[in-house]
Amino acid sequence: MSLFGTKTQDYTVVKSNWHSVREYEVLRAMISTGTTLAAAHRLGIAQSTVSRALSDLEARVGSTLFVRDGNRILPTAEALKLNVTLDPLFAALTEIEGGTEPDPRKPLRIAAPPTIAHRFLQPHISSFLRTNGASNVSLEVCASDALINGIAEERFDIGITDLETKHSGILLTPFRLSKLVCVLRNDDSLCSFDVVKPEDMADRDLIALTKRHSVRGLTEREFKAAGILPNIKVETATAVSALEFVRQGTGIALVNPFPVSNALPDDLVMRRFSSSIEFRTSFWTATGIALDAPARAFIRHVKFSTPPDPWSEAL
Repeated sequence: MSLFGTKTQDYTVVKSNWHSVREYEVLRAMISTGTTLAAAHRLGIAQSTVSRALSDLEARVGSTLFVRDGNRILPTAEALKLNVTLDPLFAALTEIEGGTEPDPRKPLRIAAPPTIAHRFLQPHISSFLRTNGASNVSLEVCASDALINGIAEERFDIGITDLETKHSGILLTPFRLSKLVCVLRNDDSLCSFDVVKPEDMADRDLIALTKRHSVRGLTEREFKAAGILPNIKVETATAVSALEFVRQGTGIALVNPFPVSNALPDDLVMRRFSSSIEFRTSFWTATGIALDAPARAFIRHVKFSTPPDPWSEAL
């Protein structure tokens, strides 16, 4: 049974061969936002109109397109498949409406958490502006929750982060793979190790990322499996600040080496950490939305201008 009501048999037959662009717009808005209220706000229509359009569409295609999961409504495989087939239609409609040429006054809106924004994106944005003739870029530095909402609600064109998410309104395009490393001062005795293990850190002070970072829980499980209780000296929100605490001799840190390895201070070194923890740094874009030319050009620019390094690899 549909989440959005049932149809009489006669009405279903009458509607079965109708194709409604509005219904398809509602489908795409629902996939992006995950709630009928948010979809209604995006399209400028009533919430009841969203529910009715989805009910009509489900009746016509003969499939359940959304299922409820707590407070969110998630798309089924049939909905996602239908959404993909709609891309050419909406691209054609955009071209007919004269929307293929980007507005030179509209900035390319990019968002990222602090470490990626400050240690990776700034030089790429500058070189992109020089070499691609883009008029302007807006860079938003934000926390993970704001990044998720901003991409799903299309307030940002592109997000870049190593965070993993299953949000139905966000498409992840991985472009860099890295593994957890241990960061040490260059005079630390652990520098002689090729690989640092949890048991090597039993009596050491640790600079840890705050608990809102997924890597915190993963590393704690690694220590627990080794029977080690880490001595957390400082909790901090970013890898950049963790590295500064290591420089000051406060402790050692476990971080994602991308992108901080590209500008590692001379008095710090990295060593592999004995762990299966991996990071996939990805471009985030809104599901079901065709990227305009500047956004596509920026993604290509970042992919091709990111230099190789010993701590990460291209995907």
